[in-house]
Amino acid sequence: MSRLNPINQETAHPKALEIVAAVKKALGIVPNMVATMAQSPAVANAYVGFSHALSQGTLSAKSRERLALVVAEENSCDYCLAAHTFLGSKAGLSEQEILDNRRGISDEPKIAAALAFARKLVQSRGQVSDADVAGLREHGFTEGEIAEIIANVVLNIFTNYFNIAVGVEIDFPKAPALTV
Repeated sequence: MSRLNPINQETAHPKALEIVAAVKKALGIVPNMVATMAQSPAVANAYVGFSHALSQGTLSAKSRERLALVVAEENSCDYCLAAHTFLGSKAGLSEQEILDNRRGISDEPKIAAALAFARKLVQSRGQVSDADVAGLREHGFTEGEIAEIIANVVLNIFTNYFNIAVGVEIDFPKAPALTV
C-alpha cells in the first residue's frame, strides 16, 4: 500500500495538473509514480525535467532502459523493474536482453561495460576508480557519454528510492523474478 497518494485531479495544485497533463500527452498514460510525485509539483517537475534532458542526450532509449534495469535490480525496486521491463520491450529489448541487463550483463561488450559500470556505481555509492572510468573509454565511450551514464544512474536511483520509500502501487505488468 502506498504511503503517499497520487494527486486528486479535483483538488490538486494547478502546477501539478499541468505536469500530469504533459506526461499524459507524451506517454498516453500517467504512471502512478508521476501522479504521486505530483503531490509536490517541484518533485514531479524535477523528475520530468531531468528525464527529458537525458532523453535529448547521445545515449539511445534502448541504452537508457538497459541502465534503468540494472539500477532497479541493484536497488530491488519492483516498481521500476516493472516499468522498465515494459519500456525496455517498447524500446526494442528482447525478454532475454531485459533479464540479462537486470543481471548487469550483455552479449555486446560495449553495453556490458556500461552495465558493469552502472552496477558498480550503485554498489559503491559513486566511489568508482580511475580504472573503472578508463574501462568505459576503452570500450569507446566518450566523456559526454560517460557523464550521461552517470546521470542516468542517478536519475534511476532517485526514482528507485522514491518508489521504494513511498510504496508506489505498481501500474505496469509485474517483472518476472530472476532465476539464478
